Amino acid sequence: MEKIYSKEQKQCDLVQAKPETVQFLLNFSKSLEITEVNGIQFESNLN
Repeated sequence: MEKIYSKEQKQCDLVQAKPETVQFLLNFSKSLEITEVNGIQFESNLN
């Protein structure tokens, strides 16, 4: 295990998201409704 973690890890490059992708995710999160009944969660997309 020591050999695995002793190597220097490369830094991650940050990726820029397109505005269309961000808008899609925001719209999806707004349309997602989570309902809980008797301890069970139901997810429904209101689109």
